[in-house]
Amino acid sequence: MNKILITGGSGFIGQALIKRLENNYEILAPSAKEMDITDYSTVETFLKNYQPNFVIHLAARTEVEKSFYEPEIFAKTNYVGTVNLAEASSRVLTNLKLFVFSSTMETYGWQPKENWKAFDENTPQNPNAPYAVAKVAGEKYLIYLGRTNNFPYTILRQTNTYGREDNNFFVVEQIITQMLDNPDEINLGYREPYRNFLYIDDLISLYEKVLKNVDLAKGEIFCTGPDNAVQISTLANHIGFILKWDGKINWGTKPERPGEIYYLNSTGEKAKRVLNWEPEVNLNDGLRKTIEKWKNK
Repeated sequence: MNKILITGGSGFIGQALIKRLENNYEILAPSAKEMDITDYSTVETFLKNYQPNFVIHLAARTEVEKSFYEPEIFAKTNYVGTVNLAEASSRVLTNLKLFVFSSTMETYGWQPKENWKAFDENTPQNPNAPYAVAKVAGEKYLIYLGRTNNFPYTILRQTNTYGREDNNFFVVEQIITQMLDNPDEINLGYREPYRNFLYIDDLISLYEKVLKNVDLAKGEIFCTGPDNAVQISTLANHIGFILKWDGKINWGTKPERPGEIYYLNSTGEKAKRVLNWEPEVNLNDGLRKTIEKWKNK
């Protein structure tokens, strides 16, 4: 049975991935104490001892807003941690089939309005937050390592993934929980930005496709899509409609984010063409599934 190392296994995506893969792979999901990705020696020791065949690198600080206030921590975790893991994998793993890096659509950052259409793998990256800058740097390092060392990598530029049931920091879950807890009014940030959203089950299916199609995925970058950009105000209204919530939304009540990005949207056409993958859960159904999770808590 192949071994898969999953960093960030205790996170939202990591937990879902482990649940989906544990019957078909031997899962290695070390805690930060067992393998601190910011400390090269502990990473190398762990890899040398356990020799995984696949590495799925999810571990990261992902709260974009917080990265403006803690840039050095985000750089250390998201970039240095990626370098440590990739270099150690390249040096000590004797049968590494694939290193899968969880990147982000945030790497596209600011785009002129004429580019406000679904981004693909060739859209210029203009990162506009410390979080996104570190992710671009991680991508570039893997590309360099692939070119010079024939390192087998795949990069997934993930969009906003939702479907959490125990963390309401992110926009979909935040709107849902505020509306469930407050029948009269809620406080949100910007209403103008456009974002696209991918339900967690569809993202996990993409990881499965990558693992089962190593030869097709190796050395490739994939956007996840789907091309379903929706304005945050429209998203909130739709969630309110599902919940039959008719309170007041106070917009602009969150701290202003430097250089706010007003359009992020991507297409998963390449993943469909190369890996025969596409999302199956539409936004309406995904929102209803997420709402039920929080109602049942």
